[in-house]
Amino acid sequence: MANNETMMQYFEWYLPNDGFWWKRCAAKADNLKNLGITQVWLPPAYKGTSQEDVGYGVYDMYDLGEFDQKGTVRTKYGTKEEYLEAIQAFHDAGIKVFADIVLNHRMGGDELEEVTAVTDNPEDRNEQVGGEQKVSVWSKFTFPGRKGKYSSFTWDHRHFSGTDWDENTKVSDLIYRFTGKQWEQETDPEKGNFDYLMGMNVDMDNPEVVRETKKWLLWYIRQTGIDGLRLDAVKHISFPFYKELLKDIRKRTGKEMPAVGEYWSGDIGRLIYYLDSVENEMSLFDVALHYNFFNASSSGGAYSMRQIFDNTLVSQRPEKAVTFVDNHDTQYGQSLQSFVEEWFKPLAYAMILLRRDGIPCVFYSDYYGNPVKNLPMVPNLGKLLKLRHSYAYGEQQDYLDDDHVIGWVRRGDEEHKDSGMAVLLSDAGPGTKRMEMGARYAGQLFYDALGNCQEPVEIDAEGFGEFRTEGGNVSVWVQHGPFEDVTVND
Repeated sequence: MANNETMMQYFEWYLPNDGFWWKRCAAKADNLKNLGITQVWLPPAYKGTSQEDVGYGVYDMYDLGEFDQKGTVRTKYGTKEEYLEAIQAFHDAGIKVFADIVLNHRMGGDELEEVTAVTDNPEDRNEQVGGEQKVSVWSKFTFPGRKGKYSSFTWDHRHFSGTDWDENTKVSDLIYRFTGKQWEQETDPEKGNFDYLMGMNVDMDNPEVVRETKKWLLWYIRQTGIDGLRLDAVKHISFPFYKELLKDIRKRTGKEMPAVGEYWSGDIGRLIYYLDSVENEMSLFDVALHYNFFNASSSGGAYSMRQIFDNTLVSQRPEKAVTFVDNHDTQYGQSLQSFVEEWFKPLAYAMILLRRDGIPCVFYSDYYGNPVKNLPMVPNLGKLLKLRHSYAYGEQQDYLDDDHVIGWVRRGDEEHKDSGMAVLLSDAGPGTKRMEMGARYAGQLFYDALGNCQEPVEIDAEGFGEFRTEGGNVSVWVQHGPFEDVTVND
């Protein structure tokens, strides 16, 4: 992917269930293009357990808002026709569309089945704690509203390895592993084995499941024209599965089909091991960097900023890192809640948007704000996006040499007129740093494009400038004066 690819996660958890989301996406395509957004990650588009479902309670992946199922034709976001129109609008604006792919589990089965299962310890899935018993599970998916259109495949207990709900006892604090099934062995080692996550756990050892999944993904790509994949919960699925699936789908479509996986772990060792296991067939979200941001924002000034990129994917595998500040799972009230504090977000966004490495992903709520949770838009985020698009080019030199005040310079290139910048930020008090822009800038004046520092900086004969920043803030120094902020109405 090109150096200045920029992704936006164009949804958040608390969107209204009014069915207008795909229309809103289409209406904003040109605005996002003008911001420099080149990729959008859209929410799961298929039918969930109800109209309220955000998309991760997957019921029927062939129903993109087309059939009367689960009490609704449309999904939370709209109809299939509107989804396809939104994708086309993004394409018309030159923006690639990444679809959210959720293959780990199914929910909302149509019929019960009586199966034999054993119980495993939820905190250590390698420990069996109960013998064989009959359980009643929602494992039969017949999709009566679709009536076999697109695929006649139906699901039953043979296609799953376990669940956490027995309709007979109404007990949900155990994990029921179906007799004759084993958890996938090549998954994340958390909880002994983290194959099982939720709902009916799809059995990726079943050849019928693998064939149907490949068939569905090929259908989905051809139906929608998507350009890339965001892969949900990859640490819960057999590691070889995605390696083979991605190779297969690229061969069959002839498309590049870039993919980014959600492997939720702050342990850089696990992220690297996974990339090696899948032979680098995908990129990963840099969860380790997210936690560095979160810890820095909530440490009361005790965090050493010179370590902000330590043990992160963007520092160790930059070509496979998709960097982010927050997402729908880290929001307040969500299972992975670790929302970066508001004061630190402009600093964090500068650190993913204005540096050379990684593909940054901007979170919808950070750009537009979140009225449900009474959170404002991140100050200057529109400006930072514009700065990335216009100025963040060329060689990078780091000045990550202080516990509180750190910076870097981008020296620009010939292709982008007036490109180049100096970035300085502080998680404590105000500070200055002598940084080298290069001799070709000698005598040039640089201005803080964010308007936090009013006096310009002159580059000396040796190519250095004494750049400044205010406390708990970031300044971005470029060769033009402060420009007007970019608002959500752009």
